[in-house]
Amino acid sequence: MALVNPHGGGNLKPLLLEGSERDAELARARSLPQVKVSSREKGDIIMLGIGGFTPLDGFMSHTDWQGVCDGMKMANGLFWPIPITLSTDPATAEGFDTGSDIALVDPEDGAILATMKVTEKYRIDKAHECATVYKTTDEEHPGDKMVMEQGDINLAGPIKVLSQGGFPEKYPELFMSPAQTRAMFEEKGWSKVAAFQTRNPMHRSHEYLAKVAIETCDGVLIHSLLGNLKPGDIPADVRTKAINTLVDNYFVDNTIAQAGYPLDMRYAGPREALLHALFRQNYGCSHLIVGRDHAGVGDYYGPFDAHHIFDEIPKGSLETQALKIDWTFWCYKCEGMASARTCPHDPEHRLLLSGTKLRKMLSEDAEVPDKFSRPEVLEILRAYYTGLTEKVEIKLSGHSAR
Repeated sequence: MALVNPHGGGNLKPLLLEGSERDAELARARSLPQVKVSSREKGDIIMLGIGGFTPLDGFMSHTDWQGVCDGMKMANGLFWPIPITLSTDPATAEGFDTGSDIALVDPEDGAILATMKVTEKYRIDKAHECATVYKTTDEEHPGDKMVMEQGDINLAGPIKVLSQGGFPEKYPELFMSPAQTRAMFEEKGWSKVAAFQTRNPMHRSHEYLAKVAIETCDGVLIHSLLGNLKPGDIPADVRTKAINTLVDNYFVDNTIAQAGYPLDMRYAGPREALLHALFRQNYGCSHLIVGRDHAGVGDYYGPFDAHHIFDEIPKGSLETQALKIDWTFWCYKCEGMASARTCPHDPEHRLLLSGTKLRKMLSEDAEVPDKFSRPEVLEILRAYYTGLTEKVEIKLSGHSAR
């Protein structure tokens, strides 16, 4: 059997230029008006570059933005669940005309990431985007905050990507393009592949989800977010070390692959679950594991809203399907991992597991129940939190000495 098709039914569409073509465009870009992008937009540019957002050719127009917000459909009919937009302030936007080319630069070091032909400049109703995509207008929601703080002018147009933003150098064994994961799956002989989305180290519940998927798939791609997280989340290098240890000790050989992708979290809950499935289709995954509160934050979404939304989209919107798994936990009566669909016992016999709980216990140096996480993983995470504590103590003592 073959891998799923890229989204849109055609071939992968990476926008990253290479070789002499890149060199020439980069030289030209140095003379263009510059627009500094946000961290989220940088991740989107890199995903466009490597083909992760196939078949998009750049940032969305006002018509596309409206259609995606209101009906998850672009003007050309393509299914898309979250707007992929670029914004700037009015003063910067006035510095160039529609039809002009501009250079998009890194928010941290000013390096040129891409060039863009500006086909449209437009304003949006930011509150409308928040209400339709994030299902809330509460600016305490990190996704809402991101939208409300972005520039007031959106820029639409095709882009030529000139950089991968340092991700391949920072994560040489983890950062992979869709073409690379597809080649890896074919080499392994996998055609039915489940993606496991993670921004956390894997505890016993995550391990259980992956093993459930392995029962019916050729393998699982543990696909780690490498972009920005919210404060308190565990960085990618620590997360990867912990996952490698788990895989080495508790999974059968050739059932797990690891890779990373460059996006920031949007915390859009159900809509982001759809985006995760869409770009995993481009990476060659036939399924996306969707557990409790996928891509959620706080209590903005119901625990299984991300399950339900896959039943609400038009048939054929995505080839990649949701592998829906109920609330999972350790049951002391069952003497093993279970879910609400398989365990008949009362809640007092269940140890509910979550990344938030684990981070809280580790940050407070509290005792972690032995069924919560594998000891080899806990050892790595405790070392990380001990290091954080030591840094805080050094900083505080230095401050008091001044």
